[in-house]
Amino acid sequence: MDITEIAKKLGLADNKLVIRKAAEFRRLSDVKFDSSAIGVGEICKAIICIEIAANKYEVIFDRQDAIKFSGLSEKAYNRSFNCLQNVLDVKNNLDVRELAIQFGCVRIIPFVQKGLRLYKDRFFASLPASRRGSTDFTRPVFIAVAFYLCAKKHKLKADKVKLIELCGTSESEFSSVSNSMKDLCHDVFGVLKEKKDPKDVKGNRELLDVFPEKRGYEDGGYMSDEEKEPSSYKKRKQMEKHAYEDWKSTVVTSISKEKDKDVTSKRAKQARLSFPTIARDTQDLKVT
Repeated sequence: MDITEIAKKLGLADNKLVIRKAAEFRRLSDVKFDSSAIGVGEICKAIICIEIAANKYEVIFDRQDAIKFSGLSEKAYNRSFNCLQNVLDVKNNLDVRELAIQFGCVRIIPFVQKGLRLYKDRFFASLPASRRGSTDFTRPVFIAVAFYLCAKKHKLKADKVKLIELCGTSESEFSSVSNSMKDLCHDVFGVLKEKKDPKDVKGNRELLDVFPEKRGYEDGGYMSDEEKEPSSYKKRKQMEKHAYEDWKSTVVTSISKEKDKDVTSKRAKQARLSFPTIARDTQDLKVT
């Protein structure tokens, strides 16, 4: 199906600028990768290219209609959109103030800005000098994560799925950056009880390995602010298990003692039975 016809079905037939840019994105995607490898058909790819073009020129785009037209689920469409956008190297422009207005969280603007500054400084301190020049903090995922964590700390509602969609990233990348920020900027996001030395943090890929809160409570990890204590049910089960082990140990010990007692008793009885025979034999020897 021609991209102009698809744009018409999405209510963008009159916007020639968006159609031309969407066609350009479609040709570029054909050159860069095989969209079928991620399960994206030609119609779906054209729809996503139209949305990317519409976002670029700040044209209103109805994503729900696009999802219905694509035949994909919302989750599959979002995943395909983020993948295609990354392949095309198209970055969404996010602004902290615009996000705050959109989500009704204006009062956290200074906290988000402070958190981003501190995170940048501390993350640079965690890297060797040779890698600092290649670090890109202009990507919108950093703004989206900082905004989400600040909103969560101040008990304000911020739709995580919507933020992932706005910054054009994946759930795994959003989670990785979130863990990094919570680790290095505890004083802004208020997750960890103790500050971690930035020099001990190698980079985003290794942060999950050093998080003590990722270990289970039973494995010796300590509980962070977000973790829950073991439930009363689990505590009761643990107590019952310990009580059972104590009872089992007592029973085994008692049985072992009874067995030893029986053996001793049998030996004594055998000795008593054999004593008269020995005495009789002795008397016979004396008579002889």
